[in-house]
Amino acid sequence: MIFSVIRNLIAGQPVNIWTVAAQVISILFIIICVLPFHELAHGWVAGKLGDPTAKLEGRLTWNPLASVDTAGALALLLFGFGWAKPVPVDPRYFKKPRRDMALTALAGPAANLLAALVGALLVTVIQIFAPYNGFTNFLFSALYYYVVVNISLAVFNLIPAPPLDGSRILSSFLSYRALDVYYRYQNLFVMLLFFLMFTGALSGPLYRVQSLFANAIFFVAELPFRLFGLI
Repeated sequence: MIFSVIRNLIAGQPVNIWTVAAQVISILFIIICVLPFHELAHGWVAGKLGDPTAKLEGRLTWNPLASVDTAGALALLLFGFGWAKPVPVDPRYFKKPRRDMALTALAGPAANLLAALVGALLVTVIQIFAPYNGFTNFLFSALYYYVVVNISLAVFNLIPAPPLDGSRILSSFLSYRALDVYYRYQNLFVMLLFFLMFTGALSGPLYRVQSLFANAIFFVAELPFRLFGLI
């Protein structure tokens, strides 16, 4: 994010300071509130499936100090994607370890999509009811970017490469032999993921998936207002 702003400044392209401010506020809110929610969702689902580890270690909390990772927060500010301190999970407590681990992993991206839906509802309310002025335009920009980043985080985390949540979801569908190979070469998968990201090879596929999620989320957010003829 900030990296893109710096790149535009170096290239001599105009930068809207209010747009940048709205994006920074959105990112800071996500770091303080949504990243802890993402990790809380992991721990909560794990607890419901029998694993008390997150609760015993004090990780079932909204306190950002328990979840925020400095490097992950900085990456989110700079590049628009980041991470938090992972909630500890012990699959030995699960009755069905492979299935329950996948459900626990899925809870994190689901939390981001839920956060995005709340933001999309607020965006829709502003569009319908708020008078247009500088403040509402700023608030609209901040909320819209908040929705976009949450969807991006959800989609990014669903990539089936360690240590992302998608790898734990994929592992529930692999045979034990394939799983052994998968984790034996996990460092290679991580290096490949970062190579694809920084070369831009993932940009197209990720954008298409993010657009599908965004269209679905805004459709759901607008549906109640459409039913009452407000849109």
